[in-house]
Amino acid sequence: MEFSKKVVVDTNVILFDANAIKRFYDSDVYIPITVIEEIDRFKRDSGENGRNARYFSRFMDELRERGKLSDGVMLDGDRARVFVSSDHEGKDGLPTELSSEKADNRILGTALFLQKDFSDVELITKDINLRIKADVFGIEARDYDGDEDLANKEEFYSGRAEMIISSDKIDLFYKEKALHPLPDLKLYPNHYVVMKDESNPNHSAVGRFDAGLGAIVPLVTPNDSIWGVHPRNVEQSFALDSLLNDDILFVSLVGKAGTGKTLLALAAGLHKTLDEGRFQRLLVSRPIFPMGKDIGYLPGDVEQKLNPWMQPIFDNVEFLMGADKKAAGRAQELINQGMLNIEPLTYIRGRSIPNQYLIVDESQNLTPHEIKTIVTRAGEGTKVVLTGDRHQIDNPYIDAVNSGLSYSVEKLKGEKLSAHINLTKGERSELAEMAANLL
Repeated sequence: MEFSKKVVVDTNVILFDANAIKRFYDSDVYIPITVIEEIDRFKRDSGENGRNARYFSRFMDELRERGKLSDGVMLDGDRARVFVSSDHEGKDGLPTELSSEKADNRILGTALFLQKDFSDVELITKDINLRIKADVFGIEARDYDGDEDLANKEEFYSGRAEMIISSDKIDLFYKEKALHPLPDLKLYPNHYVVMKDESNPNHSAVGRFDAGLGAIVPLVTPNDSIWGVHPRNVEQSFALDSLLNDDILFVSLVGKAGTGKTLLALAAGLHKTLDEGRFQRLLVSRPIFPMGKDIGYLPGDVEQKLNPWMQPIFDNVEFLMGADKKAAGRAQELINQGMLNIEPLTYIRGRSIPNQYLIVDESQNLTPHEIKTIVTRAGEGTKVVLTGDRHQIDNPYIDAVNSGLSYSVEKLKGEKLSAHINLTKGERSELAEMAANLL
């Protein structure tokens, strides 16, 4: 069986999703030999790239045992056929201004070579410059997103909705502590709602849609501050409700710098762990990605090497502990007692994490697979909180659309255990808000 559509896959696509070649239906999928060579360089990496490289190599070896890769091997279900193309094909098709010494150019050359005989040729790459070069030479090129439904979305789920209702309904909500939503308003479980009076803008109410009751219910509002933290806007009120609600076990907080994502999550985690005893321990983790050029190796043992990466978490914990010099000592005391643990995500694979309040900071830098790995570590009684900013991604292999944070928000928005809040108003300082909006 031969397919009319020819797809050439770049190395970075496979490093992003090891199963990528299985997702091109009704196509002949071409893997240039250059890609095989580049994948071989990554297979010893200890991170996500290494895992994907090893998985891809094993899968290609399975295909090799079924048939000759240079002639094409059919995937299970006859959905597509996979080829490994030799390098001379790519070099022969290269324009004179493109050097064959560059791997990207040889991959582009493969697409140009195929285009001589076939009309429907597409290059799949996450490399922006390669897509630009492909366009210059008349090759159709596109990014790989893994999830087409997510890639085609114009707007991400915000976790918030507004409804205009009568004054009587708002009064009824305050009286009965519940309100059945209007039939024409689509709400997901734990969707947060701002109810506005159609005749009086100052008369309003906020609530959360309880899918079990089929009604909008009031937010969880503590009588006192949570470790000195009060919600400063309605979005932070929504965030605290989800963070303090024991029925919601997965929370995603997305927003720009200074909106209070990490501070609210830490305050709620300390409250649920130390004050209420609902969880055995507060576990805070974050991926290790440098901002800007890395300064190289750091001296000291493992703990000393990780301190610069974990310091933002310590700063927030010490802020919640108090402004005096004893705050650092109290934070360290909690760590020594095992009530608070701050560690990198590097060591989370293979663990089981029961009865813990797990906060994953800077989760916009994680791939969908890494998010799945983290959430599936959650044992009985564990709550997982993801915080991040889609516009501050340091991982070169993902973007705002295909990051694990965006992926999890969209995939879990219909689940009763999940809640999402998009924070937009900065509260760190007037200067920080100005910089976040204008710079």
